[in-house]
Amino acid sequence: MLSGAELERYDRQIMLIGEEGQEKLKAATVAIAGVGGLGSPVAYYLTAAGIGRIILIDPEKPELSNLNRQILHWEEDLGKKAKSESAAWKLKRFNSDVEVIARAERLTAENVGRVVGDADVVVDCLDNFETRFLLDDFTAERGIPLVHGAVEGTYGQVTTIFPGKTRRLREIFKNVRRRGKFPIIGATAGVIGSIQAMEVIKLLTGIGEPLLNRLLIVDLAHNGFEVVEL
Repeated sequence: MLSGAELERYDRQIMLIGEEGQEKLKAATVAIAGVGGLGSPVAYYLTAAGIGRIILIDPEKPELSNLNRQILHWEEDLGKKAKSESAAWKLKRFNSDVEVIARAERLTAENVGRVVGDADVVVDCLDNFETRFLLDDFTAERGIPLVHGAVEGTYGQVTTIFPGKTRRLREIFKNVRRRGKFPIIGATAGVIGSIQAMEVIKLLTGIGEPLLNRLLIVDLAHNGFEVVEL
């Protein structure tokens, strides 16, 4: 049941998804792997939407060079707590009805089941495909949807992997290579992270059409949005 305060807080989105949809968000657990440029807007908007339980996974500490895009970390956080803990502290104060769990651990084959836990949806906000493929394997085995996002410069991409219904992340990105430092403008991460958050909301409430077997490619420098059928 939604409280009176929740009915007021989420009034504008209840107009779209109904009270039943809002209750589904409240009952859901979402794991966000990576709380940086993408993970910050994803976590912020899912907390704003009233997801009942959010698991933040990131062991790294904020650095000065992160602050052009990682909006949940501030100057006072530099070199102190892990990003998962830095973000959790703020999100709990933004929406006290949401349970926010910080897990300052690097994902491995040995701990992924424990760290991700019983999430209903996992969001890939990582910056390397080695760990992405680890998540891909885990979510495929458990039958959990995986929302993938990636950015570089003014470009970004999003797709949603649904085990048994879509191609795996490993199948879509067969020939990726390890990357070093790459350019990024904060607004690009903000746009792509917001789209990822909306994918989660669509999956949980049933509104709209998630990007199943489709890859959205965004070029913000030239205002291009293209959907590629996979």
